[in-house]
Amino acid sequence: MRSALRPADAAAALALATMSTVGCGSYQAVQIDGSSTVYPITEAVAEEFQREQSGTRVTVGISGSGGGFQRFCRGELDISNASRSIRQTEIDACRSQQIEFIELPVAYDGITVVVNPKNTWASSMTVAELKKLWEPEAEGKVTRWSQIREGWPDQEVHLFGPGVDSGTFDYFTEAVVGTEDASRGDFTSSEDDNVLVQGVAGDQLALGFFGYAYYEENRERLKAVPIANGDDTSAAVLPSQESVRNGTYTPLSRPVFIYVNVASLDRPEVDQFIDFYLRQGPTLVSEVGYVRLNDELQALVNQRFKTRKTGTVFTAEGGDAKKPLEELYADQ
Repeated sequence: MRSALRPADAAAALALATMSTVGCGSYQAVQIDGSSTVYPITEAVAEEFQREQSGTRVTVGISGSGGGFQRFCRGELDISNASRSIRQTEIDACRSQQIEFIELPVAYDGITVVVNPKNTWASSMTVAELKKLWEPEAEGKVTRWSQIREGWPDQEVHLFGPGVDSGTFDYFTEAVVGTEDASRGDFTSSEDDNVLVQGVAGDQLALGFFGYAYYEENRERLKAVPIANGDDTSAAVLPSQESVRNGTYTPLSRPVFIYVNVASLDRPEVDQFIDFYLRQGPTLVSEVGYVRLNDELQALVNQRFKTRKTGTVFTAEGGDAKKPLEELYADQ
């Protein structure tokens, strides 16, 4: 599998990105920041694009979906990577700065729950057990494996997860706990998924969660836990490209996005980069461990960019979040 998961590259890219500002006459770079989950896809596309367009520098940073949207809505970015859809407060922030955006799904991901390979007991978990472990009421109280399931060892459980600016954190808490951002706070957090990988890989008592590509890249050092959406652990499903694609890995499958500043498309290098992203991205998505969009949805996304359709298909109430993306984007 192609590797695009290099935190040093991300840090360097972010440092370069701060050297110029969108719309201030410095057009050498396409500036991107945001989700660590989407980073491997966008970084892979950026590498290929720069091979073809040697005169353009594409900088890709990692600040989490929330951090990316903050910068994007201040006009500091051309593109924001996001592992969740944009919130109403972020839409309002963009509107206050006269920033219009195009929302483009680029792949599907499966949030992967992982333990250390030396963990011999957690061969599956239910969503209810994950909720018991991660809900706010668990803080300082559910601290041992034996409290999660009878028969598991009476040893501490050490938790690792994305930071609160992460779209993965937002999605996981809503899917598992039932309320976005509702979580215990006594866990090791980082916006860089590589830090979480290192933590779980080095601790037999650890459990963490992050995007599927980071598990794929490190599967020799980690063990993915099959997840059951009901009480029957025999029905637990491992995350894989197939289970994410066919919808059986539920409720932890989700789309991931890029958001494009419409004004930035007046610069040829940004317009060309997005065109390249939509043409080459589907192949690169699979190479870095994510699930490509089906042909119908990809065609709708391509048309959305071609016609410069702005805004989001998701309502503030969130009631449409469970509808197929094909239906949501076709309606627009």
